[in-house]
Formats: sequence, C-alpha cells, structure tokens
Amino acid sequence: MIEEIRIRGLGVIDDAVLEPHRGLTVVTGETGAGKTMVLTGLALLLGGRADPAVVRGDRAEVEGRIVDAAAPVVERVLEAGGDLDDGALLLARTVASEGRSRAFLGGRSVPVSVLAELAEDLVAVHGQSDQQRLLAPSRQRAALDRYAGAAVAVPLAAYRARYDRLREVERLLADIGAHLRERAQEADLLRHGLGEVEAVAPEPGEAESLAAEAERLAHAEGLRDAAARAHEALRSDGDELDALSLLASARRALDAERDHDPELGRYADRLADAVAGLDDVASELASYADGVEADPARLEVVQERRAALSGLTRKYGATIDEVLAWAERSATRLLQLDGDDERLVALEDERRTLRDELGRLATEVSVARAAAGQRFGAAVTAELTALAMPHAVVSVEVRHADAHDGLEVALPEGPRTLAFGPSGTDEIEILLVPHAGAPARPIAKGASGGELSRVMLAVEVVLAGTDPVATLVFDEVDAGVGGKAAVEVGRRLARLARSSQVLVVTHLPQVAAFADRQVVVEKSDDGRVTASQLRAVDDAERVRELARMLAGLEGSEHAAAHAQELLDLAAADRDAADRTVARPRRRKGTA
Repeated sequence: MIEEIRIRGLGVIDDAVLEPHRGLTVVTGETGAGKTMVLTGLALLLGGRADPAVVRGDRAEVEGRIVDAAAPVVERVLEAGGDLDDGALLLARTVASEGRSRAFLGGRSVPVSVLAELAEDLVAVHGQSDQQRLLAPSRQRAALDRYAGAAVAVPLAAYRARYDRLREVERLLADIGAHLRERAQEADLLRHGLGEVEAVAPEPGEAESLAAEAERLAHAEGLRDAAARAHEALRSDGDELDALSLLASARRALDAERDHDPELGRYADRLADAVAGLDDVASELASYADGVEADPARLEVVQERRAALSGLTRKYGATIDEVLAWAERSATRLLQLDGDDERLVALEDERRTLRDELGRLATEVSVARAAAGQRFGAAVTAELTALAMPHAVVSVEVRHADAHDGLEVALPEGPRTLAFGPSGTDEIEILLVPHAGAPARPIAKGASGGELSRVMLAVEVVLAGTDPVATLVFDEVDAGVGGKAAVEVGRRLARLARSSQVLVVTHLPQVAAFADRQVVVEKSDDGRVTASQLRAVDDAERVRELARMLAGLEGSEHAAAHAQELLDLAAADRDAADRTVARPRRRKGTA
C-alpha cells in the first residue's frame, strides 16, 4: 500500500506530498491544475519512461513509501541490496532536465527496470490507454485467466512447459532433417578414412624407425666395408702395424719410466684406458660388419610400408601421431552421426508424446476457461447492473481455430484439430449486449466510451474479489459517465476500496463524494511562476470543492446543498456496508 508520495520539480508541481488513504482516495482540481502530474510522478516511481520535457528546473524528484509490501517484493528488494525502513519500502526516482534518470530502491541505486519489475506486484494503473488495451484479445484472455485462478493456471503452466519443449524438439528434428544428406556424406567419408587407417594400422614412431632401417638396408655394402676397414685399422690380422699395437707400445714405453715421475704415470694410465676403449670398439666393429647383410626383400617390404604410411599422412595428418589423433576424433564423430537414426526415432517418439500431452492439457485449459468465462460474464453483468447498465449482458466467447497441422483436442462437442500457441488453443473475446434488443458484439465495437469505462471498472471489481491487487490507480475511469451512472461508479469504487487501496483522478463530484480522502490540486500564479500544491480537504472545504465541481461556481448555496447530499449518500452507503460486514452470519437451521 502507498503511504506517501513526494513530488518535486515535476511540471507545475514545485514540491507536494500526497498521502493516500488506505481505502479510496480521489484527486480533484481544475483542468490544468496538475492532476496529471500526480499520476506522472507515480508512473516514474514505478519505472515508467522519463520525459525531460516535464522537468521543472534542473531536476525532478519523486519519492514513495510503501508499507505492507508482499513477500515477493521484499525478497526482490533484499536481492537488489536494498533495506526496509522500519518495515517500509522506500522508492525514489530522479530525472535531470537533460534526460538522465536514476532509480533507487531501499536506499540502493538500481536499474529503472527493477522498479518496473516490482510495479507489477505493487500497483495496477488504469487509464484511458488501459481501457484500449482491454480491447486486445490477449488482454481479455489474461483477465479471464486471472479470474479463473488455479483451475487455468496449473494446467496452463504444464502446457507451456511442454509447448516450449515441443518447439525445441521440432527445431532439432528440422536441423537434423535439413542436414541429413550432408551428415550421411560426412559419415561415409569418415568410414572410408577410418578403414584406410585401420588397414595400415600405424604405430606411434613407426615412420622414423622405418626410415632408419631403409637407410641401412640401402647402404649395406658400404656400411660393412667401412666397419671392416675401421676394424683392420684398429686391430690388424696381419703383420702391419695397427692402432692398438702402436698405442700398446706407447703405453709400455711410459710404464717403463713411470716410477720416476707420477705425471708420466698418469699419461700411461690414460693410454691404457684408450687401448681398452679402442679394443671394445674394434670388437663391436667386427660384430657390426658380420651382422650387416644386404636384404633386397626386406628393403622392399620396408619401402612398401613407408609408402602406405605416407599415404595416410598425405590425407589425415602431417605425422603418424596426427593421423592417430584424427582417427580418434573421427571415430567419436562417426558414433554421433551413426546415432542420428536412433536420435531421430527418439525425437519423433517424444514429439508424438508431447503433442498428445499438449492436446490433453489444452482440453483441460479450454474447459476451465469456458467454465470461468460463464462465471466471469455473470459477475461482470451483475456489476454493470449496479453501474446503471441494468439491461447490459457480458459474455465470454471461447473460440477455437481449426488447423490442419495443429493439435487434436478432445472438446466436449467432439475431437477437433486446432491451431495452438503458447497460451493454448483458445481465442478469447468479451462480448457486450449494452441494452435490451441489441446484438452481442465485441466490446471493441459494441461499447461507447462511457460504457467501456464501466465495463473496465466492473472487470476490476470482479477481479478484486478473486485476485486482489494492493493498490489500484484509475485515471478518469468515469470518462463519458454522468448522472446516476456516475453515482454508481463512485459506489463501486468505494466497494473496491474495501479490499484494495484505490487512487482515482476524477472530474465527477458523484465519484469524489464516495472517497475516504479527497485531495485537491490547486494552482497558484504570482505573475512570475505558476505552481500547484496538493491539499487534503475535509468537512466544509470538501463541501465547497464538491460544489465547485457540481456548478463551476464559488459560493453557490444550491450546489453546496447538493454536495452535502452526495456526501450524506456516500456516508450512508459506507455505514450500510460496515453493518453488512459486521453482522454475524446465521447458522443454517437457526432463527
């Protein structure tokens, strides 16, 4: 509930405070006094678009204090990092003359979108544009669903979840189907490539080892001759001097004199090591020369194997290691592609299941809407009777559009294949018979401005009984209404204010008389600056304001008497309503 709104520097309002009543508050005043700025300030506070053209001076500020906020609102405030002030929620909005805007929630700067998000749970604003929006079929469906409550909300939530999944499944099926040929071609190429790799069966490092073996086999004679010559140079089998003999002779010469100088002995030891090392090399060279054989058959096998490996590296990777990595990736991809057939079958099965479930849920939603539509129409009709439209009849038409590729829905009149969307298969339209003998027509075509105002008010009264909103704001809901109808509009707004806080901007004294608090917007002009103030009126001041609204004259005794009569009527209605609420219900069977 709104406890206070403070507006500074907005349009003709310099600095004003509005403290709405918990029940019905009306804002009245001369045309051009600034009533619209009150609603503009409230709209800014609720995240509405900022228009720098209405900024008075350098900056406009609007502050609001909300008490008894719903739990989801409080939770969102805490999530945004804000705090409550002694249990109350503080909102603020500033708009600079150059257009820059800032929003505050619970003492914390937040994006303006956060205020707009909270507004849905705080205040419902209804103006002339909102009446026009009520003409849209989607708004009429939303109003009916809100009235129906859980009977529609529960199956509709399940329907929407399956509807979203069905769209995703159909997208996947379309994607797979559109690329089926390309995916089949890709799978064939992968199978061919994997077959080639599997036939060769390469091993890591195999190419390098084969290259070395081929080099040895191709130069076997030269390798054997080189090893033999080196062996003979180190260790001759004839009478020629060889390296080992010469080194042995040098070592013996040093050994003969080593006792005389340790350094010479160290040289002798080093020569001994060299002799031992060369002797090992000579032995190994002999073995190497004996082991080297020319093998043309083996060379051919090696060259063929290297050619096979080269064929793989030309196609699938620069090295054998890269070829093996490609094969691993391709095997995984082939499993995915080969699973498309199974996936298609699974998705087709899921689509059939989802469509069956959607059809069942759509039927449940349609039946619930039809039942709620009958109750809704009767309730709104009853309200219109009280709003001086005694012969008006409102009904709700739940229509279905046939579609060849839609959902099969088992309606009470029989199964039909219907077009479906995110909200089901129903098209909702509110119809109005404004007076006896008139045909039922959509309210967009069959209602005048004043009738549409009363229909909207009747809808809000009915909805308030099933899904009340904390605060309702009406901007000239009485447009096009006068006389007895205006009195009934005031009476119904007062009734609505028993379950919700109601704030109304009005020109009609018949409506203003039913208010729990009346606030007058007054404009003053000192010749230099025009400014407006808000002032709550009571008793004699209220009589004078209502008289002004009635006659447009100051000090009219007849208008004052009429104004007092309206106030007395409203007070009597209020007392009667209080007695009705206070009177205990009799138990069945008691006198």
